[in-house]
Amino acid sequence: MYYFAAYALKVILSLFGRVKVFQKEKLPESGGYIIACTHTGWVDILWLGVSLLPTKIHYMAKKELFQSGPLRWLMKNLNAFPVDRDNPGPSTIKVPRKLLKEEKVIGIFPSGTRTTNQVPLKRGAVTIAAYSKAPIVPAAYIGPNNFKELLKFKKPKIIFGDPIYLPENTSRKEAMDEMMKVMNEELYALQSAIEEK
Repeated sequence: MYYFAAYALKVILSLFGRVKVFQKEKLPESGGYIIACTHTGWVDILWLGVSLLPTKIHYMAKKELFQSGPLRWLMKNLNAFPVDRDNPGPSTIKVPRKLLKEEKVIGIFPSGTRTTNQVPLKRGAVTIAAYSKAPIVPAAYIGPNNFKELLKFKKPKIIFGDPIYLPENTSRKEAMDEMMKVMNEELYALQSAIEEK
């Protein structure tokens, strides 16, 4: 189901313009990792998935998307898993930790909501990385954010940054704070870089 949907989306989206992917060689060649991408609309989710094919992305998505039967079925078949963003608990990282142990790729949008503004990033990606000992790969997207912008043939671009690893020889809290700081800096640096390409 995932590959059928992903390759179908690739064909459909390509009618509006092919995505340009920069620095894909920075993605780890083996092992599980987390992609933390900027988020400005629903189209970036689709293009991010297409840009990594044939690698599958397991998206962390808000639990509200799993409440209706047909949508819940679709989300699960697209490898998405629910998270309670209002009341995150220990169970929140159980699924992504298991997936990372199986060397899968997790997709997270640390801004939480779709925005073109610089907003404080949520700590979910860093928390999962800290407890899974998996790297975070920062990514930035620029391009169409909705169907109206797709019709304007706005060119989509995605850029990947260097993997960010949890610092060693320090407390977990300090290491997570440092990882959060680096991720924040890298995401904004990549956003500026992609805008210039």
